[in-house]
Amino acid sequence: MENLFNLSTFLLFLLIFIRILAFFATLPLFSYRTIPLPFKIGVSFFLAFIMAQTLKDSYLFVFNETFVLLIVKEAIVGLLIGLIAYMILAAVQIAGGFIDFQMGFAIANVVDPQTGAQSPIIGQYFYIFALLFLLSVDGHHLLIDGIYYSFQFVPVDTFIPFEHGSIIDFVISTFSKMFLIAFQMSIPIVGCLFLVDVALGIVARTVPQLNVFVVGLPLKIIVSFFALFIFFSLYIVLAKNLFGTMFQTMHRLMQLFGGA
Repeated sequence: MENLFNLSTFLLFLLIFIRILAFFATLPLFSYRTIPLPFKIGVSFFLAFIMAQTLKDSYLFVFNETFVLLIVKEAIVGLLIGLIAYMILAAVQIAGGFIDFQMGFAIANVVDPQTGAQSPIIGQYFYIFALLFLLSVDGHHLLIDGIYYSFQFVPVDTFIPFEHGSIIDFVISTFSKMFLIAFQMSIPIVGCLFLVDVALGIVARTVPQLNVFVVGLPLKIIVSFFALFIFFSLYIVLAKNLFGTMFQTMHRLMQLFGGA
């Protein structure tokens, strides 16, 4: 009993709890407003308790100035790992924004009740299906496994090596990769709408009596929905590759945090 509730074990539990709680604060699906805050805290508490009992024989902590810095480090690690996953998944909404701009829906943004931010209509449509796909393949379990195995890459008693700037370069390259993935996901629909614009331009030159501004918007919406219907099977494959990229990005960031 003494070994179960000693000071070193409690300090280890506190560090693990802060990392998991910060991870859930930015991680897609777990960070949404629709999930109650007591549930997030409770899950973080029990996960941290189980991990602390597993790792208690490997660490010995005392409360001093270094421990305060370790608390800050754990919060940064949890926030950045969750944020890097959210950056990759945000490519879905950016792709929807590209499509909405071409469809004429760019002005009709909706408020996402999960995040409280405005998001494009098609982007929200894609995002919901991406989350449903993530849940159907038990991807949320893989996210929890990610925070569990992060303690192997980034031990709680070590600090983050920032001297080489590799972490900053990796975050910047991930940010650019997010836009590249969004462009790849939206290019089939945007390409179809570009051809519609070209056809409307030819019609406007050959039939000046026809008001293409009146005909063009409904036509582009009809073509967009037809293309989305055909494109949806391809979108599921792209969503699968997107989640694979997200897990690889999280894994690489943990390696950089561990100095690899």
